[in-house]
Amino acid sequence: MAGTYRFSFGPWNIHEGADPFGPVTRDSFSFKEKLDFAVKEGFGGIQFHDDDAVDIALPLAEQEKRLKELKAMLDDMGLEAEFVAPRLWEHPQVVDGGWTSNSTVCRQYAFDRSKRAVDIANALGTKRIVLWPAREGTYIREAKDPKVAADRFVEYIDMLLNYDKDIRILGEMKPNEPMDSTFCPTTGHFLAIASRTIDPDRVGILIESAHAILANLEPSEEMGFALSFSKLWGIHLNDQNGLKFDEDKTFGSVNLGRAFSQVYILDKYGYGNDGEYVGLDIKVLRTQPRDVSMKHLSNSKRIFEMLVQKVRSCNESYMEELRQVRDYEELSFYITSLLMK
Repeated sequence: MAGTYRFSFGPWNIHEGADPFGPVTRDSFSFKEKLDFAVKEGFGGIQFHDDDAVDIALPLAEQEKRLKELKAMLDDMGLEAEFVAPRLWEHPQVVDGGWTSNSTVCRQYAFDRSKRAVDIANALGTKRIVLWPAREGTYIREAKDPKVAADRFVEYIDMLLNYDKDIRILGEMKPNEPMDSTFCPTTGHFLAIASRTIDPDRVGILIESAHAILANLEPSEEMGFALSFSKLWGIHLNDQNGLKFDEDKTFGSVNLGRAFSQVYILDKYGYGNDGEYVGLDIKVLRTQPRDVSMKHLSNSKRIFEMLVQKVRSCNESYMEELRQVRDYEELSFYITSLLMK
């Protein structure tokens, strides 16, 4: 069942080029300019962290006013908020994690900020809450109890499910960075956690290509695993050059065959037909001049669309014949030659 696709990205994907080793290399774009680009390039959704949507240091009344203005702007431009994710990795209260912190004060901060993220999502008209456990892990193994940490994952998710009976929670798992080792590092880990919550039907997965690669896993196989549970509710497509830091390269730019495999499994099982977005999470190369510093997004979208056409041009009967006789060498050559046309 072929998928129906609409695309999204986050405002952080258009940035000034700073990295841990150097300052900015180009001027900023305004938020409105980023939205204009989304419309021009055919994106339908915008991904948000809570503080992408509004300055959470403002008084609540002022936040609500600005959120109404943002929702009106999105509506006027034909865009929607795909999800809201609480940013639980930059504030001093979460330097040692949010919901898995050893500190009750810090855990409460994570709970309160996450509830506010749900309020922000409601104001923007989305019920999708994405959880990235950025600092929910350890630098030193004995610093936190892994059994207690797993229990705190359940406690935290239950808190959110109780806070709003309509939200859907999408776990975005990653094995490391910024932590040396992250609790709940893969799709399977998070689905196991989901099964223990008060409402597993409202807990699913967002799979990022690079995060799977960092765990030395094939993104398409992680996607297939989640699809078998009907739990693949979001994706972040990008690419990755090996087991290192999270590079977030343009989709298909490192390994075109790996990109093909992801599109193949998504299209085969109708990803997108229930409103799921093809999300992109891609860093601008530091070297890009400002006037071409959005190409990584437009190029990734086009590569995905080109691969959809390749997938749909496959001779499935011939591919099945090769599977039946176990001529996987010829199957590999067939796919490679298809990609080279």
